[in-house]
Amino acid sequence: MAAVGLGIPLVVTAMPEFGMLAIGAVAASVTDALGGGTVTQFIVFAVVSVALIAVVRPIANRQRAGRPELRSGVDALKGRQAVVLERVDGRGGRIKLGGEIWSARSLDGERSFEVGQQVDVVEIDGATAVVM
Repeated sequence: MAAVGLGIPLVVTAMPEFGMLAIGAVAASVTDALGGGTVTQFIVFAVVSVALIAVVRPIANRQRAGRPELRSGVDALKGRQAVVLERVDGRGGRIKLGGEIWSARSLDGERSFEVGQQVDVVEIDGATAVVM
């Protein structure tokens, strides 16, 4: 019964530690079915739960830390390439970025890009792509 009681918060909170405690409770139930006393059941519960938390949690944390970050919105546009539609310089211009037409300006105000050139988007400043 304790396994079910610990399984409910696992589903509601998505905290895997509750699942590990639930597995410890199942191990204690098996100990009871095999004729183990209350003290033995508690020891089995504690050992299995702590062992799972000590082993599984660091592995899960490493997996979570190693995931590539999902970029969306304006952040997803940084670093992409675009094509110049109207001459781009320090004052402005137009590019095609991700299938859409954007206002653009050169990162280096002295540099300009001609129609058809490929440029890299360095950042997005409001509704203007800053390119180089």
